[in-house]
Amino acid sequence: MNIIKQHKSVKIIAGILAAIFLSAAFAPLITPHDPVHINLDDVKQPPSLKYPFGTDTKGRCVFSRVVYGARVSLLVGLTATVCAFFFGVFLGSVAGYFGGLIDKIVTFLVDITLSVPGLLLAIAITVVFEPGIVTVLIALCTIGWASFARLARSSIISIKEKDFVVSAIAMGSSRRRVLIRHLIPNIIPLMLVAATLRIGGFILGEASLSFLGLGVRPPQPTWGGMISSSVNYIQSAPWIAIFPGVAIAITILCFNLLGDIVRDYCDPKMK
Repeated sequence: MNIIKQHKSVKIIAGILAAIFLSAAFAPLITPHDPVHINLDDVKQPPSLKYPFGTDTKGRCVFSRVVYGARVSLLVGLTATVCAFFFGVFLGSVAGYFGGLIDKIVTFLVDITLSVPGLLLAIAITVVFEPGIVTVLIALCTIGWASFARLARSSIISIKEKDFVVSAIAMGSSRRRVLIRHLIPNIIPLMLVAATLRIGGFILGEASLSFLGLGVRPPQPTWGGMISSSVNYIQSAPWIAIFPGVAIAITILCFNLLGDIVRDYCDPKMK
């Protein structure tokens, strides 16, 4: 309740995100048309009562495609965040606590991953494997785990010499138990903040890959793919690109604002 009192915008952000999630979950119930049905009689129709967001170059309902596209973006964004989170936190925590050769190997892998531009690395992965949601997830996890690992490693190093850790070891706790029961739980709040801020980046990454034609293959609607297919019709039918672009912007903005709020709440220095 304190976070709601301190940040009045939490209700607005939560409401917008809830609307996005609910619309994606109940897409078949709220969309007026089939998102992949081609209707050449209604090509490039402007927004109207029949088509709230207009139609695209194949007569498909843009509103229906935006709603169904939210499924892909949210699925990819959340799944990639969870996978990168657990993989990065595990490797970073092990490297930071045990040190030695393990730390050198993990740090070397992190440095290599972070030294390559994320989008370029993702493009290389999607080119090697068959395009699809699984490939996009692999690409995003590959470029995303390193930032979690580096943050987890530095956090573990900063607290592994604290008195409560020394006391746990003195009482006979094994190093594995100390890591799992004492160290990792202490860095979870910070890592959750990083994960919340990372969701928007993964959603944007999926949209970028779909825009380049390397993401989910048509006719499955995706926000990035919708924008890509409308590039040549910006002047004659701008609504085809505007509505998925606005959906991307609003979703990423809400997740980033939510991450800032969670950071302020979890960080004692900000209180």
